[in-house]
This record gives sequence, structure tokens and C-alpha cells, in this order.
Amino acid sequence: MSWSGHWHGYGPWIGPSAVYGKEGGRRPPHPNGPPAVLDPEDKKQQAVLDRYREAAAEFSSGNVPPTMTGRWLMKKNQVSADRTWTDVGMALAWLTTRYEQNPPFVRSDGLQTYCGLDDKLAYTTDVLPRGVDVSWVYYLPSERLISFSVVCCPNRFHPEVTCPLPPP
Repeated sequence: MSWSGHWHGYGPWIGPSAVYGKEGGRRPPHPNGPPAVLDPEDKKQQAVLDRYREAAAEFSSGNVPPTMTGRWLMKKNQVSADRTWTDVGMALAWLTTRYEQNPPFVRSDGLQTYCGLDDKLAYTTDVLPRGVDVSWVYYLPSERLISFSVVCCPNRFHPEVTCPLPPP
């Protein structure tokens, strides 16, 4: 499997699991637009349309991670030149720094909660050059979730999504 491209870093997003679990705003708007309202007086139809518009606005302008990592590329307001790399080592360094600045929750009983940084880096070193996106998501000691991602561009799984910011 061969892939050629660059990478974009997104995040970190830190927030309550309830927000992360609310998937409506984490899904992109439907390509055919909002659902049709057949009867403008029907409160149920209007509520569906209102929720669609709310979720579409949340996805477009919000910083909550999308349900599919590659769809970060659709969030044009979240891309940054200083988080766009042509060298996979720079992407790995960025991930490592985010992890070290925000270490995961540690269980009080000493049992392992998550795999360690070395395992995360070994996996990421293997898959990023092959065009596979990575997301690191875990609980912080504050019981909030953190999520940060490196997305391959062009994206193997979302080839229809254009690059939001070509590398310099």
C-alpha cells in the first residue's frame, strides 16, 4: 500500500465526554442539504430542520472532532500552517508534545489505563507514512476528554475532500 502526501494536525480539543458523545454536530452537513419540510406548520418537521441547521453550524464552525478523522479536512477554520507537515517526523513530534503537555488519567490502583506513549508512537510511525490518519483520544486526570489528530492529505478514505491548506 503506497501513499504520497502531507499531514495536518488538529486539536487538541478538551471537553466533557457528553459533548464528544453528541454526534450530530460531529457529522458534516448532508451533501444534498437539509431535509425537506413538507408542512411548515408541522412542529416535528420544523424541529428536525432546526436540529439539522444547528448540527451543520456546529460542524462547520466548531472545534469538536468529527466522527471520521479524515473529515477534519472539511473544517477549514481549524487548519494551520504551523500544523501542516511534509515530514512525518514533525507530525510525530507534534503528537508527542501534545501528549506530554496533557498526560492521560492514571488509575489509583496502578493498573494500566491506556497504552503508553512508546506504543502510540510505534503504531503512528508505521501507519502515517501509509496514509492512515491517527487520533489520540483519552481521559485527562480532570475527567475531561482530550482529542488530537494527524490527518493524511490527500485522504485515502475521503478522496472527495480537498486539501484545506497545501504545505509551504
